[in-house]
Amino acid sequence: MMTLPCTFTPGFHRENEIAKIKYNVLGSTGLQVSNLSLGTGGFSYFYGEYSLEECKLVVEEALKSGINYIDTGPWYGHGVSEQILGKCLKNIPRSAYYIATKVGRYEADPKRMFDFSAEKTRKSVENSLKVLGVDYIDIMQVHDVEFAPSLDIVLNETLPTLQEFVKEGKIRYIGVTGYPNSVLKEVIEKSNKINCVLSYTRLTMIDQSLKQFIPFYKSKNVGIINASVHGMGLLTNSGPPAWHPAPESLKIICANAAKFCKENDVELGRLAVYFALQEEGPSTILCGTNTRDLLRKNVDVVKNGLNAKELKIYGEVRERFFNNLQNTHWEGIELEKFRSESFVFSTNQK
Repeated sequence: MMTLPCTFTPGFHRENEIAKIKYNVLGSTGLQVSNLSLGTGGFSYFYGEYSLEECKLVVEEALKSGINYIDTGPWYGHGVSEQILGKCLKNIPRSAYYIATKVGRYEADPKRMFDFSAEKTRKSVENSLKVLGVDYIDIMQVHDVEFAPSLDIVLNETLPTLQEFVKEGKIRYIGVTGYPNSVLKEVIEKSNKINCVLSYTRLTMIDQSLKQFIPFYKSKNVGIINASVHGMGLLTNSGPPAWHPAPESLKIICANAAKFCKENDVELGRLAVYFALQEEGPSTILCGTNTRDLLRKNVDVVKNGLNAKELKIYGEVRERFFNNLQNTHWEGIELEKFRSESFVFSTNQK
């Protein structure tokens, strides 16, 4: 007999449709999250074209397929993702999903992009509750903590402010996100308020650096979300957006892998999802999508795996393109760019 997740909602879900989804406990939160979760950064112009109606259909189909964890944040589309998602959730039972959003990263302007202060954090939480149309948020994450001018402000202002909302019942649990796992580890070492981490693009076909941190996270009972297993578009046949921060050498290798997949009528993105599902440690893999077609491809891999042809190409892609990669990441590139742009902006304002 199948054990149903806590988010199973009679009248909305059908037992047979969620039978092949696996649910894992997310660290100390105790939340039973689906092994595939829905990222909504694409519910904005960040990843190209989108439509409200299609986003609504994506959310409904994702939840009915058994996905129960949805991630958003005020940074995506600079508020657009949260607004669109709020509209998508209007007719969805609140019991059917967990929702996570973020504080700390906001606007395109380098001068106002990051703000980890207590005042801004408080306003951001209240705004997210209003825009999303919910009474509480399951997980509130401090977004990209490596960009904070100092971790002191995160530890002394951001996290204590979020803890106040936890006491009020408006937030259930607290998480942190970032690209360098070393920084996430440092925050956890210095705070006892962290329930989960979102690590993005660090456990994929091209970069497995998250693995060395998993034992530490597990020792602290911190849940692990493996986000952007498509490498923010690198590991797809269509390729990454123009703003992708990866070095050109890595983009070329991934483009060659995508070309090989297209020549063999295989979608690289499906191979990327399959890879992530084989890795132990994370409770869920977070995949962004704003179309039902892409959603269905991801869900199909979760429920049915790869076919014989895809498995063959999967092995060849790893062997030909990824197994001997020298440069697998872009750590520090975004941070350096942000600091230089902030400096130029500040200089121009004088």
